[in-house]
Amino acid sequence: MDLLQRFPQADLDRLRRLLEEKAAWINQDKTGFLRYRLPMQSVQHLRASSCDFSGDVVRIGTIEDLTPIEHQLVDTVLRGFMPWRKGPFSIFGIDIDAEWRSERKWNRIVTELPDLSDKIIADIGCNNGYYMFRMAGFQPKLVLGFEPYIQHHFTFNTLNAFAGQSRLQTELLGIEHLDLFPECFDVIFCLGILYHRPSPIESLRDLFGALKPGGTLIVESQSIPGDESMALFPENTYAKVPGTWFVPTATCLHNWMTRTGFQQVRLFCDHAMSSEEQRQTSWMTFESYQDFIDKHDPARTIEGYPAPRRVFFKATK
Repeated sequence: MDLLQRFPQADLDRLRRLLEEKAAWINQDKTGFLRYRLPMQSVQHLRASSCDFSGDVVRIGTIEDLTPIEHQLVDTVLRGFMPWRKGPFSIFGIDIDAEWRSERKWNRIVTELPDLSDKIIADIGCNNGYYMFRMAGFQPKLVLGFEPYIQHHFTFNTLNAFAGQSRLQTELLGIEHLDLFPECFDVIFCLGILYHRPSPIESLRDLFGALKPGGTLIVESQSIPGDESMALFPENTYAKVPGTWFVPTATCLHNWMTRTGFQQVRLFCDHAMSSEEQRQTSWMTFESYQDFIDKHDPARTIEGYPAPRRVFFKATK
């Protein structure tokens, strides 16, 4: 079903224009787009005989589904989508060890999940769709991934061409486009996004507005230790990441959510980051967590700030 038909209460005129602009943009015959689009097109006719989204590894197909030539082509295409940030995956028997051990985050969330069956869900900043595939096992009506980056967009669409999950869909949208979807979602996941926003309060207001009354928000964020209601504003970078704006304490994030209208705001997990969970692999060969932390003081980032924690909140509208 067309996205506009799925959301009759959305701002349809603005949404239609935006989707048309995004389609024209991504279909340009420029190197940066062809780099991902042509590989996707070379394998999108292949289909997995089975999928398993119930375990830590998202499994799409088996090695027996492909000929040796097809298997080599798929391997080449998947490696062309590097670096892989979220995972793990097994695609036609090709094991992808991503930078993040995303199953750990999901396993912290899964015991707090509301009922996802037949629900309309948004995954903000969905990346390659790892969490969307994990949600698919709960039989939602639709999971709409908001993902503005073309690498992740083409990676997900390649994987879902294999998997054939009609309940999963991504669009080249960001959290700033949530105002086009007033009271549209039963559940929204906002994982690892807020500290990348120059105005986290506005982002939380947009999340609130896009939730249906009675809907549930799951937020996961970087944080700094401490009981006071404060947020770190780094001079330039935080843990070498330039696009980091406000890194709150858990208390501060709780207050942000409460003051933007959310109810039953509850912290359900708070843990220190480590290189066991975010690390360099053969599928992500660039710097990772161990390079972001002071080698002489693991309680500090390379810039001297408090090292990051991860906090998880659940709230309702």
